This record gives sequence, C-alpha cells and structure tokens, in this order.
Amino acid sequence: MPPAPDRADSATRRPPTVAASAQDDLLAAATTPQLREAVASAARTSSARLAEAGAAHSPAGFDDLAALINPIDLDRPLGDLDSALGELDELWLRHAVWFHLPRTAAHLNCPVAVPAVAAETMAAIVNTSVDTWDQSTSATLIERRLLAWTAQRIGFPDGADGMFTPGGTTSTLQALMLARDEALERSAATPRADSRPVRAARLRLLASEQSHFSVLTAAHILGLDDDAVVQVPVDDDGRMLPEALELALVDLRAQGLEPAAVVATAGTTDRGAIDPLERIARLCAESGTWLHVDAAYGGGLLASTTQRERLAGIEQADSVTIDFHKSWFQPVSCSAVIVRDPRTLRHCTHHADYLNPADTPEPNQVDRSLQTTRRFDALKLWTTLRAMGPERIGELFDRCCALAQETAREITADPRFELIAQPSLSTVLFRWLPLDGSDPQALVRPVRRRVWDDASSTVAETVIDGQRCLKLTLLNPAAQLSDLRAVLDDVHRAGEAVLAERAAQPHPDMAQTAERIR
Repeated sequence: MPPAPDRADSATRRPPTVAASAQDDLLAAATTPQLREAVASAARTSSARLAEAGAAHSPAGFDDLAALINPIDLDRPLGDLDSALGELDELWLRHAVWFHLPRTAAHLNCPVAVPAVAAETMAAIVNTSVDTWDQSTSATLIERRLLAWTAQRIGFPDGADGMFTPGGTTSTLQALMLARDEALERSAATPRADSRPVRAARLRLLASEQSHFSVLTAAHILGLDDDAVVQVPVDDDGRMLPEALELALVDLRAQGLEPAAVVATAGTTDRGAIDPLERIARLCAESGTWLHVDAAYGGGLLASTTQRERLAGIEQADSVTIDFHKSWFQPVSCSAVIVRDPRTLRHCTHHADYLNPADTPEPNQVDRSLQTTRRFDALKLWTTLRAMGPERIGELFDRCCALAQETAREITADPRFELIAQPSLSTVLFRWLPLDGSDPQALVRPVRRRVWDDASSTVAETVIDGQRCLKLTLLNPAAQLSDLRAVLDDVHRAGEAVLAERAAQPHPDMAQTAERIR
C-alpha cells in the first residue's frame, strides 16, 4: 500500500495562483479587445514596412544581423506588445526579403493573396488542429471538401482523397510511403515470400535526373537502400525520356528488383519542365507501377483556363503533390497530396484510444496523415477561392508564365546576356557575358552574390547540364517587363563591378615582386 500523502507536502505542491494580469495575456472572451488591438498593431507595423519597402532586402549581411539578434536576452522581456513589435521592426522587418516586390526573383516564393492573409489570422485566433473531429468539427469538412475539389480538378474519380501537408517534401514523402507499402503488400502475398526487410531491399523508385531532391530524402526516411532511387535520363528540355523509363523498368525486373513508384515532375525547379505525363502513365499502367506526379510547382496550371491541357495525363496518376504556396499565391505553408484510391491511405492509419478510436462515427483526419497536430492551412485556400475564384488564380499564374516568355525574348535580344533554355513555366535561365572574354560560368556565383549584396534585386543560381547559370523565378503577376529589365541591369552592373575588383587586385607574381622590393 502506498504511503499516505503528507498534508504539508501536498500544500506545497498546489498549483500557483495565476494573477489576473497574467490571465489577461491569454486569448479568451474577456481579452477580445486586447486581441483586436494586438492584431491591428501587428498589421500596422508590418504593413507600414511593406508599403515603404523599396528594395528586395536590406544590405545588412549575416554578421550585421547576428550582432543585432544574438545579444537579445530572452530572459528579460520588454513588458508590452508595442515594445516587442517595435523591436521586431528593427530586428526583422527592416531586413526581411520582400516577395511582393517585382525585382525579387530568386526562389519559388510568391506574393500572397489578401484573403489568404486574413484567413491566416482567423486560423491563429481559433488555433484549430485538424487531426480529430472533436478538435476541429466543420474545419474537417472544409478541408475534406477542398481535397475533393482538388481531386476533381486533377481529374480523379469521385471518392479520391488526400491530405494537407506543410510542403511538397512532406507530400511526396507520404505518397512514396503509400507506394512502398502497396508494393510490399503485393509481394507479401506471393508464395514463399521473403521477409519484409528482404523485400524492401529490392524496391526502387524511378525519377528523372531533374526531379526534386525530396525523392532522395523520402527514400532515406523510408529506409530504402542508398541506391533505391534510379535516375532516368531527360531530353534537351529537361523532360523525362519515356524510352529511357521503359528500358529502366525492364532492366529492374531483369535484376529481380521491384519498381515501387515512378515519380514524374510537372514543373521542375530549374527549367519548369513538365514530363510527358500521358506516355509515362501508360508505361506505369502496363508494368503495374505506382505513378506519383510531383506538381508542386506546375500544379497552378490546374486553375488555368488557357494551359490546363499541359497537364494532360495527370489524371492517370496514383498520387499528386500540389503546393498551393507556390503557384496558387498562398502563404507558406500550404501543400497537399491527393490519391486516386482512398483505400491506400490505410497505410497511414493508426488508432489510439486517447485520440482517434477506430469506432468514432465522425471522420478523423489524423487517420490519413503522417502528422498528428496540423494547422488549418486549408482555410486560407478556401477563403481565397470563395473571395477570388480559381479562374482569377489561374489568370495570375498565366501572367507569370507570359512574363517569363517576354523576359526570355528580352535576354535573347540583349548582347550582354545568353539565354540558356526556353522557359516552360515561369523560370528563366541565363548568363551574363563579360566583354573581356572571361568564362561566364566562373562569374555566375560572384555576380549573383554581388546582386544580393547590392540588395535592389535577387536572382538565383543553378547548374544545368553541368553548366552554371543564373536563374530568374517569376511568381509575381504584378511585375512588368520594365521591372525585369531593371533586374538585368543590376546583373550587368554587378558583373562589371566584379571584373573591376578583380582587375584592381595585383597579380600574385607582381605582389611577390613588390614585397621583395620593400
């Protein structure tokens, strides 16, 4: 029998009384006036900085910003929200990268729809976790309606399902986990089947040479061998070659290996290339292989009234990744994985008596998710669709794609630059051509860095066919060709500055001679 609790000890362990002033810090009915003022104050602070932002970011470097942030003593609060917001204005907002500016053109970040930002505020206030019905109620139904709507846009049959995730990497991971477990379930049913680890060691994932690194990440997380991802060659436009895929599938079977999934890409990160989905789907159907389409970038074409046909064949996939925070103009994070057969989601299902008992009559989204706690990210997309409609989103993305074509023509006509590839979606690959005959590839990184340091614009860099080049990622439908001309001028000035700095540096032999003279 356990000893009786000591009364004096029990008294000392009573929960401390929370002062009324502390209770005022928490969101409740009584604190709604403070909430309204707090949200308004935060909106005023951030929108004021956004309104006056004239450069892509501040010129402050890593050391400058570290010197501002590292001395902050988090154990000594400022005491009120206005002071904290004022400090954030100095520490962060003054130095933020502004994706609404038309000369910010480095990455797949977009300016965001105003209704989506409003919805983010609502989601934070309620603090819904869309994992169980008794935490979310109608939020679950809103999310499920959006998943069904997205599946319909893809062309999946009625009943298709899916899940919202933080981003494309997680969406692809979940899709490939389902593909892996479907393959293992099939092989387990064969006569004299080997153990699961032995069968798993024979699994392979096929993806193009231009596929996203998340495929490799997924393979590692799923416990597959280091050589589990087979890279399929691409054509001159960066698209998977169906002939090479067919040979790879045959070769794997001949080796006694099992193709668990083929990953086709609808919008590669660099080129924006869209793999030939219809031909790939046909090969997957013939070989009985799961087809996953990574449409994280190109999924915006599902809302286009002029380019939707470019995704022909996506409706034949088994799963699809779509990032709404890329070409649908939603705040991060907002992605989804959509599956043709809802039964495949059983591979994600675990029931816990304390959370989601199997006999719960209402749907629990945690039953089909890799996550437990999940933000109500679907709300911002729902609000955007109800306020703006999908056609408007499609028009905005179409404008980005058209701007890429216009910019490519501008680069082609400008002797200062070299166009590396014709745009497919909204990325533009190019190089600056130095007049002194220097290697353009060798100047890509220092030029990009100089553009960053000057802070007026941002550009990215990448490697295409073994050659380094600069990249513009255009996801701002408000940008004009004049804005991109200004970015190109920034690149040209940066290149000239890099060459001038190098010319001013003494040659090593000359420096040694000067040192001997001294």
